[in-house]
Amino acid sequence: MADQHDGTRCVHAGLPEPVPGEPFLPGPVFAAPYHLDPWQGPAATPNGYGRPDNPTRRLLEAAIGDLEGGDCRVFASGQAAITGLLLAVLRPGDTVLLPADGYYSVRSFATGTLEELGVRVRFVPTAGPYPSLDGVRLVLVETPANPGLDVADVAALAAEARAAGALLAVDNTTATPLGQRPLDLGADLVVASGTKALTGHSDLLLGYVASRSAELLDKVTGWRSTAGAVPGAFDAWLAHRSLATLDLRLARQTANAEAIARLLADRPDVTGLRWPGLPDDPAYPVAAAQMRRIPGVLSFDLGDAERVARFLAAAKLVFAATSFGGLHTTADRRAQWGDATGPGFVRFSCGVEDTVDLVADVTAALDAAGPGGTATAG
Repeated sequence: MADQHDGTRCVHAGLPEPVPGEPFLPGPVFAAPYHLDPWQGPAATPNGYGRPDNPTRRLLEAAIGDLEGGDCRVFASGQAAITGLLLAVLRPGDTVLLPADGYYSVRSFATGTLEELGVRVRFVPTAGPYPSLDGVRLVLVETPANPGLDVADVAALAAEARAAGALLAVDNTTATPLGQRPLDLGADLVVASGTKALTGHSDLLLGYVASRSAELLDKVTGWRSTAGAVPGAFDAWLAHRSLATLDLRLARQTANAEAIARLLADRPDVTGLRWPGLPDDPAYPVAAAQMRRIPGVLSFDLGDAERVARFLAAAKLVFAATSFGGLHTTADRRAQWGDATGPGFVRFSCGVEDTVDLVADVTAALDAAGPGGTATAG
């Protein structure tokens, strides 16, 4: 469906061929064992046992794979996908470059499990500068980075990695495959949390890895089957159902983010505003050239934890929650979870509320929150 537009691709991704009397999207298949052929055993059918094999999961993988432009394997969560990728690809003695400003749980996993296994871990800011990649096995970038929203030049990094014999994996959680397609830009692998904007209803956990390399995907598939980090059939079905509205949801979230960003840019009581869609944002030049749309997530600083709490308590349309990309607008003070940010740093995820209502609510909540302390750099 490469010649079709985003909305059409989202609606039709992964659906089986139409059959009279059958639903558009078949319901979830709940099964641990399946009937086996007495003579051929599992060779006779793609369904042998529920951990490696499930038809509902395969339809979802076809859908996400179509959107990312590669083959896909889904996992029980984004963290399961990214740790599965790292463990499938890396071996003792390998060197991996990870984002210093990316998702904190990945850094924690790296400095714990990976280093204990003998993997050399190096951290690099998303925006660089990047060291020589000679001798590096894997470079992982999260772009836009969570929560600071810096952006990496994927095509340039892919060229450097290829020249050095390294692999490049891109965490596409914040952008989604409608925001950017890293495989088209030269990345070897895409990893993402489908919990966030991809499925967007705040009702399931999901992760995935996508690639155009059969060899790499076989490694990931083998790891997933052995570790058992698979999503249940109902979660896979919910995720596939939710994909149909991805284009519509992202359009409203981006519009809301632009409106909120422009509102905050004009307020002297808000500092450190970041949204890659603003022309004066440090990430804008790369984001404008690389991304097909800017996500609905922005960040800013309200000075101290108490002012953030007052802001959230006063807001009627902004929920305090530690996720992003959902239908409902949420805000999260990241320091409370372990990110190296100031106490007043806020990650703000725009939902699909009417823009005028959201702007009015944020304006009133900021006014009610009153002044805060001095912002601390994240």
